[in-house]
Amino acid sequence: MANLKITTVQTYLFWENIDKNLDYIAKKLTSIREKTDLIVLPEMFSTGFTINVNTLAENMNGKTMKWMEMCANLYSSVITGSIIIQEHNDIFNRLIWMYPNGNYVTYDKHHLFRLGNEHKNFSAGKEKLIVDLNGWKILPTICYDLRFPVWLRNTKKSPYDLLLVVANWPEKRALHWKTLIQARAIENQIYSIGVNRVGYDGNQIYHSGDSMVIDPTGNLVYYKRDEEDIYTFTIYEEELLKARRSHPFLQDADSFSLK
Repeated sequence: MANLKITTVQTYLFWENIDKNLDYIAKKLTSIREKTDLIVLPEMFSTGFTINVNTLAENMNGKTMKWMEMCANLYSSVITGSIIIQEHNDIFNRLIWMYPNGNYVTYDKHHLFRLGNEHKNFSAGKEKLIVDLNGWKILPTICYDLRFPVWLRNTKKSPYDLLLVVANWPEKRALHWKTLIQARAIENQIYSIGVNRVGYDGNQIYHSGDSMVIDPTGNLVYYKRDEEDIYTFTIYEEELLKARRSHPFLQDADSFSLK
């Protein structure tokens, strides 16, 4: 396992405007001045969190997929974030994990946000995704998934080192967001990274960002509220291993399986 350099992108999103968002974020990415292994964008970064799926859903050969492939190649970096995808008769809030060579893997949001009627307009994903990047096992998830610790539990059967949460999480529940990201890091002895949007959406819901990085002992490494920000940082193998050696809590965890 090598140390991993990550860039988080806390950005404003233009409501239901794919072309404008892709152009805006592309210009923002030009500020990255150092080699990075992973670029993380918010949930539904091309549209904002919307249930207007009939107009905005793309397919897996759509413009946003091509844009992600271009960006991954340009920066020689994995790029990830979620978009609205139609596949046959299903609509998914789908996280794309795009490699620089154009290959990709996907994760479909498992927990659909009932308060926003996401469950009425999208199909739920069935499977977790754990990816390997430079020896790090990474669990990418989407927004509302953060509330469900069983789904995110670090187990012997499905171990991981880094939790990613891409989100459109509203400011009025920011306390929950900050508390849960920190709790997930502590209970699973992992790095925990949350990347959220900022600004008002088309429903006049305000998002304060609060993007953050938590280390495996629960310490705050990075936090940004209200402002747009691109932050590049490194996470360290030795810090992860030290936390697990000094407090081997995971060895006493209960075994269980998801049905």
